[in-house]
Amino acid sequence: MKELRIGDCGLRIGKVRSNRRYDPPLLFRNLQSAIRNLLFLIAAPLAGQTASPYVPVSHWSTPYVEHFISAGKMPDPSPLTRPFKADDLLRALEAIDSTTVSRGEWSVVGALRRELTRHERGAWGRVEGMVGVAAGNYAVRDPLEIGRGVPALDTGGTRRGYGSGGIDLTLGFGPIVAVTNPMFDTRLKYDPDWYGKKDRAVAGGTRTSYISVQGSFAELFFGRLDRNWGPSVAPGLTLSPNPYSLDHLGLSLGTTGVQLQGIIAQLDTRTDTSGAAVRRYLVEHRLWVRPPGSWTFSLWEAAAISGADRNLEPWYLNLLNLAFLEQLNTGTNANSLIGFDFERRGAVTLYAQAMLDDIQVDKKTLTDQKPTSWGLTLGAKGALPASGAWTLFYTQVSNLAYRNEDDFQVPLFHGLGVGRNFSDYDQVTARIDFVGPGGVLIAPEATLVRQGEGDPRLAHPLPVDYPSTAALFQGVVQRTMRLALSVNGGRSSVRFNGDAGLHLVSNDGHVAGVSRTRFVGRLGLELRFGRESLLP
Repeated sequence: MKELRIGDCGLRIGKVRSNRRYDPPLLFRNLQSAIRNLLFLIAAPLAGQTASPYVPVSHWSTPYVEHFISAGKMPDPSPLTRPFKADDLLRALEAIDSTTVSRGEWSVVGALRRELTRHERGAWGRVEGMVGVAAGNYAVRDPLEIGRGVPALDTGGTRRGYGSGGIDLTLGFGPIVAVTNPMFDTRLKYDPDWYGKKDRAVAGGTRTSYISVQGSFAELFFGRLDRNWGPSVAPGLTLSPNPYSLDHLGLSLGTTGVQLQGIIAQLDTRTDTSGAAVRRYLVEHRLWVRPPGSWTFSLWEAAAISGADRNLEPWYLNLLNLAFLEQLNTGTNANSLIGFDFERRGAVTLYAQAMLDDIQVDKKTLTDQKPTSWGLTLGAKGALPASGAWTLFYTQVSNLAYRNEDDFQVPLFHGLGVGRNFSDYDQVTARIDFVGPGGVLIAPEATLVRQGEGDPRLAHPLPVDYPSTAALFQGVVQRTMRLALSVNGGRSSVRFNGDAGLHLVSNDGHVAGVSRTRFVGRLGLELRFGRESLLP
């Protein structure tokens, strides 16, 4: 075998007769009875169940919950998977021993329990309103985006005030839950990642909207919801909250210890040089296992598929198929990525994620000299005295990760990575956090990012350019040291958050010898109000 090429799908590796006579009416009646019995078996257990909505990754509780998990004061309801389901999170919070947490932490636990507890039984609904104000000198969601990417984002230094508001509507009908939250946010007008309309004073949309049907051993999901597969400290390598409003169809089958999971999404359609519409799709499969004990691990794959007037073939939809083998057997093409995650819980919890995009075994021809593509995350977290917790992780993404010889088969959604938003970089982050009096969460952080000139939005290099293409750190490497402090606090109905950071940049803009210092900061205040009741 000459080569193993996973990323661009280049792996070079009747009629039955019977004399028995059937009575059609009897066969029809037997089939009708079987279907009726099957529907009864499915519907009976579902009727007694109540679906749980998800707690969005952007919810105010997220940094507190991650603090409790890191400090070992609360079990992780869904290791290597975010967001949490509200009922799962509530059970984990109810298991916290009040003698193991500080007074400030216990006030947060109480507030979260009150907010997540559902008081109505039967068909129910909850409506919440939100209004917020913020001020800052950057508009992107993650300040580490500033000065990176193609084109480079330079949003630091422009002071602006922002206003936001919206409605969260949740409806529960036994095993079915429906959620939507139309909103507006003036910050989106200045966020280069927002692909929606920006020619109005107020930009907005529906950030989360979905219908989920949940049973004892299955969940069928359709809609928009920020998800992260992998360690929660960093964006997942192929599935993360990076893109705005990625509608998808999801299916989970299994128990609380073993699950088969799949996600299907249509990426934005593009136009080729002939003017033909190129349809693009994303398929992800995962086997997630949490056996008794301390370990959780998963094996997964993703495939970006494209073609002029192409439909998504059914063999890529099958949860039990391997996309990178199906593309060989069926003669279709896709950009396949495979990987694994693991976490070992303990006094010090260890976690990792690894992805292989493309690897060349032989180096005999020019095309064999394509650099290997990969991604990885390694880290640990644990408790500190005085209501503290610590987190340390290192992550790396190679130069050509996500890119493919077919430039349409890059997993981008309106220019945003469905996993990581950047490539050709590494990052090390050390963070500690403490919950003080009144439940105020204080989190100092130190981060170093080394960013090469590679980017998922760039065209794939030609084979003639492979010898001069770096596997990691193409061109001049820009270095950013971020020293920052974030604060979260308030009551359930009134919350405040803020962050302030100093970015010490060398080789700014990938120009050797150019240094720059940026101060980036933002402060926000949010008011929530709502009501829950039975549906008529």
